[in-house]
Amino acid sequence: MNSYATLSGETRVLAIVGDPIAQVKSPAGVTQALHERGRDCVLVPIHVSPADLDAFITGASVAKNLDGILVTIPHKFDAYRHCATATERAHFLGAVNTMRRNADGTWHGDQLDGEGFVQGIRTAGCRPEGKRALLVGAGGAGSAIALALLDAGVESLAIHDGDIGRRDALVNRLRTRYGDKARVGSADPSGCAVIVNATPVGMRAGDPYPVPVERLTREVFVGDVITRPEVTPLIAAARKLGCGTQIGTGMFVAVRDLIVDFLLEAEPATA
Repeated sequence: MNSYATLSGETRVLAIVGDPIAQVKSPAGVTQALHERGRDCVLVPIHVSPADLDAFITGASVAKNLDGILVTIPHKFDAYRHCATATERAHFLGAVNTMRRNADGTWHGDQLDGEGFVQGIRTAGCRPEGKRALLVGAGGAGSAIALALLDAGVESLAIHDGDIGRRDALVNRLRTRYGDKARVGSADPSGCAVIVNATPVGMRAGDPYPVPVERLTREVFVGDVITRPEVTPLIAAARKLGCGTQIGTGMFVAVRDLIVDFLLEAEPATA
């Protein structure tokens, strides 16, 4: 479908902001999904640096036909500050990946990455309940995935991040709800049945592996959030061993559907 053939002055606009932005797959998929639901909308990628995010959101918010903002790396925590209201999940994480308008023109946010990731791994055959998991990356997407994995019933979740302060802040926050099930971990996947890369490592040629792949076993399920390249070196190594895997596109498909549901939700937002 050529959605751009229907663009007019009545088309509603959505923006997705990130730095970098070229890797995102959302514009075509979300635009098509909204068109399939009878909405005349277009999602436009916008490259915004961290230093300019506040100015962008403040300025863009005056546009009367801007109905939503999707948020990708590295803006998910900073975008949360622009939400007058948010879901309980977003408040707990202090991050959002999707923002829609309230009736008064302010923003209402949610963080759907984690729910989408868990839906994706279930579709790929992974049942996280009762398993030990390792998450590499405590950023916006990683934080959401951590919460969703614990909500899904993993036995324990080890979290590793090179930013120790960010890692510890996430572990401490999760412990308020899940106690010792959340713990500080290392990049070593030994003893874990679910391995998740929620970092950009693997996006660029020459990147190291986010975990030592020589310590993976074929019984492990490996998931990655990166969508470009579609098959990262980590996923390729895991598949060579016979591991179950989920590529970032699998997560993206699930998150896309959740985003569209959220954007079209008619229920009033609560603080």
